[in-house]
Amino acid sequence: MSIQSLIIDCDPGVDDAVALFLAFAAPELELLAVTTVGGNVPGAKTQRNARIIRQIAGREDVPVFGGAERPLKRPPAGAGEFHGVEGLGDLEPFEPTGIVGDGPAANAIVDLVMSRPEGSVAIAVLGPMTNLALAMRRERRLAERLGPVAVMGGARSEGGNVTASAEFNIWADPDAAAVVFGSGCQVVAFGLDATHQVRATEARIVAIEAIDSEAARAAASTLRFSQRVEREIVGWDAAPLHDPCPIAWLIKPDLFETKPCRIEVETGSDLTRGHTAVEFRIDPATARHRWAVAADAQGVFDLIVAKLKAQALEAAA
Repeated sequence: MSIQSLIIDCDPGVDDAVALFLAFAAPELELLAVTTVGGNVPGAKTQRNARIIRQIAGREDVPVFGGAERPLKRPPAGAGEFHGVEGLGDLEPFEPTGIVGDGPAANAIVDLVMSRPEGSVAIAVLGPMTNLALAMRRERRLAERLGPVAVMGGARSEGGNVTASAEFNIWADPDAAAVVFGSGCQVVAFGLDATHQVRATEARIVAIEAIDSEAARAAASTLRFSQRVEREIVGWDAAPLHDPCPIAWLIKPDLFETKPCRIEVETGSDLTRGHTAVEFRIDPATARHRWAVAADAQGVFDLIVAKLKAQALEAAA
C-alpha cells in the first residue's frame, strides 16, 4: 500500500466533516495537517469545527492550523443555510480539547511542503483557496514543490450553485482560485459536474448509520441534515456529497474519470464572478490541470463505509 502525505485545507461544513472522517480513517493517507479557512461559516467556527471532528475521530495526532478569515480582495461569504449556523448541521458543537497549531495556515503549508521532498506532499482544498494562494505568495517556489492539488470547486456542464455559472468555493474567493490555477502546479478539480453524481441516498446513509462508532454516527448525522436541507431548499431527494470526492480520489483514483484541460477563473465580472472556464482543447502532454467528468458514486460511498468500519473494528480490538 502506497501512502500519500497530505494537507487538508477546508471550511467545515457538513460535507467537509464527512471528508475529514474519511481521511482520518484512511491508512493510505499520512495527514500532516488540517488547515482551515473562512467559507461555509466564519473562520473561527471552521477552525473549531475541524478540531471537533478531529476529537470525535480520535486523531489528535494531526495538527489543526487556523487560516484566512476573509477572501483576498472581497467581503466574506457564507453558506450557513446549507450547513447550519454552526457549520455542522445537527451536531451539537462543543469546545474541543485539542489545541490549534502555532502560526497561520499559510505558513504551515509552506513549512510542511518545503521541508519535504519535491512532489511528495499533496493538498486537498475543500473550501475557498485563500490559504493556498497566500502560501504561494509567501513562497514563490511552492507550486513547483507541491504534489497533486485536489480541489473541490468549479462548474462546467452542470452550471453553478451560487450563480448560473459559479460554484460556491470558487465564487467565494475567485482571486485566490485564479492564483492557484495560474501557478503551474498540478490541479485535479472536482467540480459540480462530478460531485452532483455522488448523492447521499437513503440506502447509503443507512449503511453509514449501521457502523458502531462515534465518527460514523457523526458523519451520518451530517448527511441526514444535508438530506433534509436539500429537500427543503433545492427539492432534490438526495444531497450531493462534494468535499469527500477529492479525498476519495487520493485514496482510490479509479473511482473517477478525469480529463486533461486548462482551467481559468473569471475575476473581473460581477455577472460571471467565479466562473471556471474549462478548456479541453489542449495538448494533454502539457496540461497542468485535470477536470473530473465522471464518478463512481456507489464506489465512493462503499469506500467511506469500508474505512469507517475498519477504523471502528480497530478501535474495538
